[in-house]
Amino acid sequence: MGDMTPADLLRRFHEDIRLRHREDEPGPGVVLDADGPVLRRYPEVPGASYAMVESPRGLGDDPDHWIGRVVDFFTGRGERVEWKTYAYDEPADLRARLTRAGFVPQDEEVLLLGEVAVLIHPVVLPHGVRLRGVDAGDDGAFRRIHELVGRVWGEDEGFDRSTTADLQREKGAAPDRLDVVVIERESGGDVLCAGWLRYTEGTGFASLWGGSTDPGWRRRGLYRATVSHRAQLAAARGYRYMRVDTSADSRPILTRRGLHAVTTTTPVVLPAPRSRVDAR
Repeated sequence: MGDMTPADLLRRFHEDIRLRHREDEPGPGVVLDADGPVLRRYPEVPGASYAMVESPRGLGDDPDHWIGRVVDFFTGRGERVEWKTYAYDEPADLRARLTRAGFVPQDEEVLLLGEVAVLIHPVVLPHGVRLRGVDAGDDGAFRRIHELVGRVWGEDEGFDRSTTADLQREKGAAPDRLDVVVIERESGGDVLCAGWLRYTEGTGFASLWGGSTDPGWRRRGLYRATVSHRAQLAAARGYRYMRVDTSADSRPILTRRGLHAVTTTTPVVLPAPRSRVDAR
């Protein structure tokens, strides 16, 4: 990690990513704007993609005012929204306030940060599988990624709108900002593991996303292979730091390679209004 401590890494992440509204670079048809201290990401057409907000500078003297404005805005659009919270966000009781306003906390994740170089290591894949990149025009690969993610995580409320369809559009619109990697059977092409890598231009940060592995193929090095490959891609582009929100499954793999747990992050979700859900 050189001279960078975990606290240094978190400070750089906060300044370069969160304060500059770079949690999620916009794809086609996506709006990034701010309502006071709340940074918003939402589709131009309600329901065409996912919606997310955060408040990296805190919510000032009247937090419930800004929370209420988020509820009114997205309820008015008939839209589900995720408020991405971090353990150090202000006010300290932000998640409790969100819960009182109708948001539902999801599973806590741990933010890992560290040097790209520590993730590069040789991995021997099992016989009969291969690793490759996926271009935007490869509809079959994106369909198989969609099927894999559905098997691993289930078809939740926002799945169809926000997973592979957004990913494919994003890859087509900005191919230099995103690499999609799969491990698939050499015969038949079934996707067994998939992950993607985003490059945050103007910063030293790349970020790992996805990382879904078929349950029958876990503990065979597939995820580690995609991590190493994506780190090599980032290093070749001159990116120094890697960031990733981790579950309990992937965290031990990444911390053993040298990434550092710097804080926790919890998505808190306001469901779409019931009438909109029933209409689908």
